[in-house]
Amino acid sequence: LQPSSMPTPKPGDGQILVKVAAAGVNRPDVQQRIGAYPPPPGHSKLPGLEISGEVAEVGSGVTRWKMGDKLCALVNGGGYAQYCIAEE
Repeated sequence: LQPSSMPTPKPGDGQILVKVAAAGVNRPDVQQRIGAYPPPPGHSKLPGLEISGEVAEVGSGVTRWKMGDKLCALVNGGGYAQYCIAEE
């Protein structure tokens, strides 16, 4: 893995932006690194499927979460970053 700078993602409808505090490493992450588990179309190509952190921004239509809420989430990728998108 190599550190790099990327723009902060923006949450879309029904999504939240999470300021990542911790990310897990599991078998799908390892499989993704070797190219055997591609991310779903339209989602981050960065690895990281399990995160915990704090809601930094909410997309339109989100009703369950508000800024500052702490959470754990399974995501479609992008957890090995400072900020990650999660579905509500």
